[in-house]
Amino acid sequence: MNAYEEYMREVTRSMRAELTNAGFQELETSEAVDQFISEAKGTALVVVNSVCGCAAGLARPAAVQSLEHGKKPDQLVTVFAGQDREATNKMREYFVDVEPSSPSMAILENGALKHFIPREQIEGYELEDIISQLTTAYDQYC
Repeated sequence: MNAYEEYMREVTRSMRAELTNAGFQELETSEAVDQFISEAKGTALVVVNSVCGCAAGLARPAAVQSLEHGKKPDQLVTVFAGQDREATNKMREYFVDVEPSSPSMAILENGALKHFIPREQIEGYELEDIISQLTTAYDQYC
């Protein structure tokens, strides 16, 4: 690992922990993503994490707070855009007909994309609006 990669790993530690502390499983390799998808049963919330401000102030807090809703996904996973590139690219392959976006959130059912919230529906929105987008999707798919 070069100095830059080591620095970024340290910088992103707390950004990763915000989700893993809430029960999200990090998928850091393309193999881990393929395994997760191939074994997926039920519903999953996938958060494409990012170092940007809208991930810090909106996406991660919304994902975590949305889990307080009555219905929630069976599984919680995350990939980190810009950090775990292979895993992120592999996960995006399963988001059929969706432009890459980070941060973003997806609801999968048995590994198939059912709902997607791109950066454009996160950045500039209120936290409560993003939580509502998620919980509405939970009510529909979970």
